[in-house]
Amino acid sequence: MRAIEDFTGFPEIMDGRVKTLHPRLYAGLLAVRDDQAHVDAASEHDIEYVDLVCVNLYPFERAVASRLPPAQIIENIDIGGPTMIRAAAKNFSFAAVVTSPESYDAVLDELRGAGSQLSMPTRESLAAEAFAYTARYDTAVARWFAEKSEDFPPLLVRAYEKVTDLPYGENPHQRAAYYQQVGARMHLLSQVQQHHGKQLSFNNLLDLDSARDIVRDFDEPACVILKHNNPCGAALGSSAQEAYERAFATDPLSAFGGVIAFNRPVDAATAEKLSEQFVEVLFAPAYEEAALEILQRKPSIRILENDERRTTVAIEPDIKQVMGGLLVQDHDVEFADRTEMEVVTKRHPTDDEWRDLMFAWKICKPVRSNAIVLARDEATAGIGAGQMSRVDSVRLAVDKSRLDSLAGAVLASDAFFPFSDGPEIAIGAGVTAIIQPGGSRRDPEVVEAADAAGIAMVFTSRRHFRH
Repeated sequence: MRAIEDFTGFPEIMDGRVKTLHPRLYAGLLAVRDDQAHVDAASEHDIEYVDLVCVNLYPFERAVASRLPPAQIIENIDIGGPTMIRAAAKNFSFAAVVTSPESYDAVLDELRGAGSQLSMPTRESLAAEAFAYTARYDTAVARWFAEKSEDFPPLLVRAYEKVTDLPYGENPHQRAAYYQQVGARMHLLSQVQQHHGKQLSFNNLLDLDSARDIVRDFDEPACVILKHNNPCGAALGSSAQEAYERAFATDPLSAFGGVIAFNRPVDAATAEKLSEQFVEVLFAPAYEEAALEILQRKPSIRILENDERRTTVAIEPDIKQVMGGLLVQDHDVEFADRTEMEVVTKRHPTDDEWRDLMFAWKICKPVRSNAIVLARDEATAGIGAGQMSRVDSVRLAVDKSRLDSLAGAVLASDAFFPFSDGPEIAIGAGVTAIIQPGGSRRDPEVVEAADAAGIAMVFTSRRHFRH
């Protein structure tokens, strides 16, 4: 074993910033050994060929995740390592490069069996891995610099690493896989332990992503039931069990085969209630041992425990793929504070109505627009989602309600009412307070209808479309 300075004949300088960047090393890596001019140049300059490169780069991603000071993060940007990897990968016809510790055993086994040279297919495969590895590394560095600016960068650079293949996509004839973004502090399945059940599907993960977002918005015990990426029931309660029972009561028919998320541990009593239904995915921060025993009696339920306790440092942009490109926007994470809202009717909401209005407004955000949420006592009472007209969403929410009466319920709308017909349907069903962004040229007509009925109406001046 020789130190790099013994190989190059040049000392390591500048605190290690310069040690491998030397022509003796790169000539040995890049020489085309069946090109006579290269062979002659190597002989003239006493160049040793390098057959195998095995490099571990500075832990830049770990440095960023550890939130080290910027100066220390910059010192973890590797220069010589990626350069050696790329040189050896480019010259895979004669050299081999190993970048993954998972490949060590296979490489050593082949070397023992074949002598000092790996086969061409192996070298080419390792070269492909190497270029992907340096691309990932450079992407992480570029991302860190880009995140120091509040603007969208002129070149959006991202890399994704496959976590797992999925059984199929949205439909059985579509292939699918789940990838995590390189450099992200956490991802959908980070620190998530699956205790039981079948492999997660593409649709399971889509619903899980939405469900996690909803329960995370509440400090009180909360439960949400997702179907087809829309909440079909959500509620707060004094316990996980109460929150679940109230969420389930919103729409028991739609809840069949749903994804259910809690922000509190699941105890045995809650597990007994859950076991009475068909549940696709159950997600919670913890489970009592007795609860797991009860739930595991059902063979198909996917039981996920969320051990992730870290908080996100920066919110990733919301990215949607379109033909040949991406649509990029800020995530819709901000809620208007009650103090920033405007009561536009003669009657102001009561304290109980304010409580329910704020609850319904939070639930409304993840519902597919046109979105209407009816709520009472911090539980959904009816949800209208994905309709082409807002008045139809109101009708759907009212029709789906299982309450004997909607008297005293509130309504949240993700965007303004273009006409007074939607509010009038809700008022006729018993709704006593409405929260909506406002901003329609017919706002005066809508407010007039509310005043005529003696209900309260609040404008948030913030829309929450979700297409």
